[in-house]
Amino acid sequence: MYHYETVFILTPVLSEEQAKEAVGKFRKSVKDLSATIVHEESWGLRKLAYQIQKKSTGHYHLFEYTAKDGNALAELEVTFKRDERVLRFLSVKLDKNGTAYAEKRRAKAKAKKDAAKAAEKKETAN
Repeated sequence: MYHYETVFILTPVLSEEQAKEAVGKFRKSVKDLSATIVHEESWGLRKLAYQIQKKSTGHYHLFEYTAKDGNALAELEVTFKRDERVLRFLSVKLDKNGTAYAEKRRAKAKAKKDAAKAAEKKETAN
């Protein structure tokens, strides 16, 4: 079982709704390739380090998934290349250290989110 992480950037011309639709399409592509999405994050509209196709911002999204073989990754990359809404993408195969780091990062983000919710509840109660 291989563990992959893919970050892709969608064109900023898309509205939030259109970006969500595009992400849904790629999510379906991952599932159709018999891969399992372990985690995903939407980082929203962010400034690019340098212009790509004369655009200085883009919608960032991360998929973390597992697949039985490398064919799923190759097929997913073809899907990204064919879609003109994708400015850039980068896929990385995670080794055991990368997988452990990803799990640690997810746990840390979840703890931060839970603490924010608890603080919000406490503030609402007062």
